[in-house]
Amino acid sequence: MEGKYLLANPNFSEARNLETVEKIIDAVKDIDGVKLVKYEPEGEFNRTVVTLVGTPDPLMEALVSLTAKCVELIDMREHSGTHPRMGAMDVIPVYPFKNVTIDEAVEFSRELADRIFEKTEVPIFFTGSSATSEKRKKLPFIRKGQFEGLRDLLKDSRDLPERSEEYESRKPDLSVDGLLDEKAGGTVIGAFEDIAAFFNIFLDTEDLSIAKRIADSIRADRGGFSTVQAIGIKFDGRPGTVVSMNVMDCNKTPIYRPFETVKREAERYGARVTGSELVGIVRLDFIINCFEHQLQLEGFKREHIVETHLM
Repeated sequence: MEGKYLLANPNFSEARNLETVEKIIDAVKDIDGVKLVKYEPEGEFNRTVVTLVGTPDPLMEALVSLTAKCVELIDMREHSGTHPRMGAMDVIPVYPFKNVTIDEAVEFSRELADRIFEKTEVPIFFTGSSATSEKRKKLPFIRKGQFEGLRDLLKDSRDLPERSEEYESRKPDLSVDGLLDEKAGGTVIGAFEDIAAFFNIFLDTEDLSIAKRIADSIRADRGGFSTVQAIGIKFDGRPGTVVSMNVMDCNKTPIYRPFETVKREAERYGARVTGSELVGIVRLDFIINCFEHQLQLEGFKREHIVETHLM
């Protein structure tokens, strides 16, 4: 796969202990062939989002090392945060970046899972285009109940014939005993066609129920946008509340659509959007799409942006 590049957005369950965060990140800082684009600890979520770009073999090495360090240093029995989670290394989305097909990304994700399981014995779940069932293509289905809920469900249902269907639908794809790891939980790995966008929209209301109702109105599983996951939360030390969302496919759901919906829904409840925050990275095409829409441009092309001629 020479000349081919993938992008990965591993999310691990630590952000409040910055010393631990740095020890985990150190595992990927000096691997040739991999660029650590950025990492963003979010204290309220108690979750760090990492962006890595690299050629397949070095990126594989980096993700295995990163996961092993998370398993070593994070104890899910002591973890709390406002973001749904089920593992020390919670989720590793993998995207084709350059000269890579989605099929190659799926193959990469499967080999990555085997390597991580071989090294750590942490249970693995496949999602996205790597999923082993239609339901598992959606991360919320896999992570339903979070660490504690899924841990107990698997324990309670594994040996009961009358709950075999429920157990089979929720058990790990790779595991030692069909259960979550007591300390590290489980890790979700999957290839996705295009890079997701993660961002927070800030509201001027202190009423958390308003943020939660707005988040529900745009979520795929509540009849909203088919590619949007969202929650309503409160950030410590910041006034107002937040609608935090993942747009998993910005081609099907341009970023401005859920943003404008949140603004309209906020007005309905007498609240106002005060700003937004991008988490991680976003493709230039998605930004251009918003720019073109907001200015109602006609006949606009990428070539109108001078920097694109240098890329």
